[in-house]
Amino acid sequence: MAFPHLQQPSFLLASLKADSVNKPFAQRCQDLVKVIEDFPAKELHAIFPWLVESIFGSLDGVLVGWNLRCLQGRVSPVEYSIAMEFLDPGGPMMKLVYKLQAEDYKFDFPVSYLPGPVKASIQERVLPDSPLYHNKVQFPATGGLGLNLALNPFEYYMFFFALSLITQKPLPGTLHIRTSDCAYFILVDRYLSWFLPTEGSVLPALSSSPGGPNPSPAPRTPTMPFASYGLHHTSLLKRHISHQTSVNADPASHEIWRSETLLQVFVEMWLHHYSLEMYQKLQSPHAKESFTPTEEHVLVVRLLLKHLHAFSNSLKPEQVSPSTHSHATSPLEEFKRAAVPRFVQQKLYLFLQHCFGHWPLDASFRAVLEMWLSYLQPWRYAPEKQAQSSDCQARCVSERWAPFVQENLLMYTKLFVGFLSRALRTDLVSPKNALMVFRVAKVFAQPNLAEMIQKGEQLFLEPELVIPHRQHRLFTAPTFTGSFLSSWPPAVTDASFKVKSHVYSLEGQDCKYTPMFGPEVRTLVLRLAQLITQAKQTAKSISDQCGESTAGRPFLSWLGFCSTDTNGSYAANDLDEMGQDSVRKTDEYLEKALEYLCQMFRLSEAQLTQLTLALGTTQDENGKKQLPDCVVGEDGLVLTPLGRYQIINGLRRFDIEYQGDSELQPIRSYEIASLVRVLFRLSSAINRRFAGPMAALCSRADFLGSFCRYHLTEPGLADRHLLSPVARGCAARRPRGPRLSLRFLGSYRTLLSLLLAFFVASLFCIGPLPCALLLVLGYLLYAVAMTLLTERSKLHHL
Repeated sequence: MAFPHLQQPSFLLASLKADSVNKPFAQRCQDLVKVIEDFPAKELHAIFPWLVESIFGSLDGVLVGWNLRCLQGRVSPVEYSIAMEFLDPGGPMMKLVYKLQAEDYKFDFPVSYLPGPVKASIQERVLPDSPLYHNKVQFPATGGLGLNLALNPFEYYMFFFALSLITQKPLPGTLHIRTSDCAYFILVDRYLSWFLPTEGSVLPALSSSPGGPNPSPAPRTPTMPFASYGLHHTSLLKRHISHQTSVNADPASHEIWRSETLLQVFVEMWLHHYSLEMYQKLQSPHAKESFTPTEEHVLVVRLLLKHLHAFSNSLKPEQVSPSTHSHATSPLEEFKRAAVPRFVQQKLYLFLQHCFGHWPLDASFRAVLEMWLSYLQPWRYAPEKQAQSSDCQARCVSERWAPFVQENLLMYTKLFVGFLSRALRTDLVSPKNALMVFRVAKVFAQPNLAEMIQKGEQLFLEPELVIPHRQHRLFTAPTFTGSFLSSWPPAVTDASFKVKSHVYSLEGQDCKYTPMFGPEVRTLVLRLAQLITQAKQTAKSISDQCGESTAGRPFLSWLGFCSTDTNGSYAANDLDEMGQDSVRKTDEYLEKALEYLCQMFRLSEAQLTQLTLALGTTQDENGKKQLPDCVVGEDGLVLTPLGRYQIINGLRRFDIEYQGDSELQPIRSYEIASLVRVLFRLSSAINRRFAGPMAALCSRADFLGSFCRYHLTEPGLADRHLLSPVARGCAARRPRGPRLSLRFLGSYRTLLSLLLAFFVASLFCIGPLPCALLLVLGYLLYAVAMTLLTERSKLHHL
């Protein structure tokens, strides 16, 4: 991409571009280190935009750069170690940033690549609510194209670094890379640990070249009010021209300008893709999504949230409460107190709302779920957590966290309702879905947490006295001055007012709040409890069916000497693939989830039993699951709305059977196509030639007749009256009478079994012919045994 601020060609830039094509990666990085050390800032500022783009890729995604999102230490250890050393917070690249920072260089960043709400706001001449963009918008000269932000080197570097998570698409073959092992993910963790330290109160000193000037802090925001979302729109151009005042920042804020910038860039680039107005528009079923996050994106955001909790919880005990705030508090300590509610809360809430409403109903939602649960549990990242004993008993959530719960009420309540609506539409028989329900129930069932949420709801639902119009905006869009610290509003001790301010700022003044412990949500919880009970029964039924099919399978079918059952039920979830251990896990997850839900919402056993019976989840007399709810129509069975609901959620299902000629079924992937066709012609010829003798044998009343009927007669179909006319026609066209089928010999498994048998026989030196005779004799003995068992079973029923 082109950079308009580069007026003249740079020989250093041309040389580095040529080296990037001709030299290996390690040599290029060594040369860059020497260039950064030896050249003055005047020369380095010309190569800086190109270097940043060559590392993180272009904003349009065409240039990949170093592909940090796919670079792993165990795959490419040399390139990984070189890249991590070069981009480390104390490495050469950051030294270049600080070297340019000292000279107060500016670099243009196109507004068109900013997140949607920010771009739309600036294009409408309304300054976004984040101070990150304040006094940076540059309008094009006459004939110029597009709006730009004038960024200092640190901001420019972090903009590209953060946006590369979104703009760079994964290369083919990299979809299964573990995100936490990639260079990008580890760099995010290093930058967070460096610029948002959890230990100490002073950031690491800025690095610069020996003997050079100390880098100056980033230009600060001058004292000036600006328009925000939901307020009146003022011309940005007019204000920008008339307010070119000199920067007069609070000297105390110099200590944390990098921390401020890093957090704002990460939050803006990763979370600020939805505004309140945009979120409300997306509730329409015809709305088109403007941005869809990836699972990798969500995992990186979760890393940010976990570190922010640890960063905020590293406050000194006497500074935790806002009421103890004094002028003696360091800027970094004050920043810890205000970082999450000021910069993160609103944008994260809209981001989570979008994910809950638009993420696919599959197991990948686990990443969003864990990100949400990480934010809801700041006590997990508190220093005192390390001193607790490691017993397995559930710990009571301390009252210390009541203000956090109240000031994040919608994060707990409304998103919990959103999760309920998702859970009611998923297949809970799947172990992965059952695990997600278990995780949410376990977190919300922590002792004292439900009481805190109820207290927060009571504070919100208290009758309002006199709240001035838009007064809640104090907490979300204060007037900004030199630093966000000087604009942070004084502490408000009215808990009810703080909760109302939180809700109104996230949902709007006219929001309709649904209490989490009210009757509507309780009904949803009861429905979920009923589905959990049904899912447990379905899992047990599937387990029993698997056991029965395994126990009833002929011995030689394990070796492929019997036809495969093609009329088995379809696999509705991953339970069938994982086996009995999966059934056990599903049952455990659902059992504990049901227990936690009963604790939270005080559900009695009688209520669960009544719901189960009322919704028709009882089993029939034979102990098998009932068919989906349906009625008998002219064309056979017709599903009712309840039946469709049961099938969609995997609660009940029909036994799907092939109704045509079993010999004419499609050739399977485990069969040899040409051999199956030859065996079909051979068996058809035998059946035509010996149809009469086989029928005579099957009509005999002695043992030989029973033997022939068991192995030659095509099984009949039960319950023909339940079939549709089409199915009855298919069944009527099936050839009746005794038939010989040789199709089972056409499978790979049968051939491999024969080869194995001959190999074993050769080990005993009995020769191929005796081996074949033994196999035939074994099969005949097995057939006789099955015939005797069948006759005995018939006599027993009589």
